[in-house]
Amino acid sequence: MNGSGSLPEEIRALVEGAREWARSARTLMEELAAMESPSGDEAAVREVSERFAGLLEERGARVERHPAPGWGQHLDARLGEGAPPLLVVGHLDTVHPVGTLERLPVEERTGNDGVPRLYGPGVYDMKGGLALLLTALELLESQGRGPGVPLRILVTADEEVGSPHSRDLLETAARDASGALVLEPPLPGGGMKVRRKGMAGWTLAMEGVPAHAGIEPEKGASAIHALVGVLEEVVALGRPAEGTTVNVGTIRGGTTGNVVAESAEARVDVRFRTRAEGARVTSAMEALRPRDPRCTLRLQGGINRGAMEPGPRALEMARRALEAARPLARAMGRPEPHTGATGGGSDGNLISAVGCPVLDGLGPDGAGAHTMEEHVLLEDLPYRIVLYSLLLSAPGLGAGTDHGHVQV
Repeated sequence: MNGSGSLPEEIRALVEGAREWARSARTLMEELAAMESPSGDEAAVREVSERFAGLLEERGARVERHPAPGWGQHLDARLGEGAPPLLVVGHLDTVHPVGTLERLPVEERTGNDGVPRLYGPGVYDMKGGLALLLTALELLESQGRGPGVPLRILVTADEEVGSPHSRDLLETAARDASGALVLEPPLPGGGMKVRRKGMAGWTLAMEGVPAHAGIEPEKGASAIHALVGVLEEVVALGRPAEGTTVNVGTIRGGTTGNVVAESAEARVDVRFRTRAEGARVTSAMEALRPRDPRCTLRLQGGINRGAMEPGPRALEMARRALEAARPLARAMGRPEPHTGATGGGSDGNLISAVGCPVLDGLGPDGAGAHTMEEHVLLEDLPYRIVLYSLLLSAPGLGAGTDHGHVQV
C-alpha cells in the first residue's frame, strides 16, 4: 500500500485490515467456484444457491427463496428496514458445464508478469463479486457500522441465458429501490460500467418452393436466395458510428446442390447504444419482406435487454463512487478508478429500463470470462473489499429515479 495517512481515520482502519479480509474473500471465492453451477442445471444451481443463502443468513440477512423450475432458485435477501432499499444484484449461474473443473481447477497461478491470479469456473463472472459482497458485510459488522441504508440483495439463477425467469423479480425490485449496484466484472483495468449496449436477437425462417435446379428451376422459389436478400437489408441496419452493430451469426438451408431450396434460416444479433436505436431496428426488422412473393418470412425474437443509458441519478451515483474510490485506490496502489461503457449486457440493463439508477461492473478485476482462462487478480481484492464497504455504508447513494435519460 502506498500510504493511507491522508484517509479519514475510519477508512484507514478498513484499509489496514484489508489484506486479512481479502484472505477470507479468497476462501469464499474458492468454495463457490468449486461448486459448479451451469445455467439450466437446476440441482447444481440450487445447491450453490442454498449455500449462499446460508452465508447471507449468517450475516444477519432475512432470505426469501424463490423457486425457479428448470433453473434452481433465486434469493431475495434483506438487511435493514425503512427507506427504499439499495438493490445489490448478482447471479450464481455460470456458462461452464459440469466437469469444467477438470480443465480449469480452482487454483492460484502466477504469470510471467509476477501477478498472482485465482483461476476457476465462474470466479470472475461472477462468484468473485458475490464473495466480496459477503466479506464486505462481515467487515462492516466487525466495525460496528453496518450498511448505511437498507439493502435488498437479489441473487439469481438464470442471468447467463438472459434472465427469462428472474426478469419480473428484478424489475419489480428495481421499481422499489433507491438505486442498484451490480456485481458483474468490471471494465479492463477495474473500471465501473455506467452504460451498456442493448441486446436484440432474431431468427429469420424463410420458406420457399422446391424444384429441380436443372430441369425446371423456374418452378422453384429459393428460400436461400430470398433469405440472402433480406439479410442484406438487415446488415444495412447497422450504424457502427452510432454504436449499432449487426451480426449474422448463423445461416443454414437447403438439402443439396441440385434442389432449389425449400427452407433457410438465419440468426441475427444486434447491439445498440440507445433505446431509440433499439426501436428503430425493431421497426425495420418487423417490416422485412422477401422480394420474391412466393416466399414467406417468419420472424421470431426481439429486444432481450434494452440499452442501459445513465440518467442524472446514475451519473451522480458514479460520481460519488469515484469520489470514494480515487483516494482509496491511490492509498492502496491500485489503478486510477474510471467509468465507461461496454457492448455486453447484464441485469443492469433490465434494472435501468424501469428508471432505477445503476452502477455496474463492480466485481473484482480479472479477465477471461466464459473461457478456460477465467481468473481474478488477487492483488485487487483488498481494495475491492474496502470499496464495497464504503459504497454499502454510504447513506442515500442512489436515491431517486432515472425515468429521464441523458447522453454521456
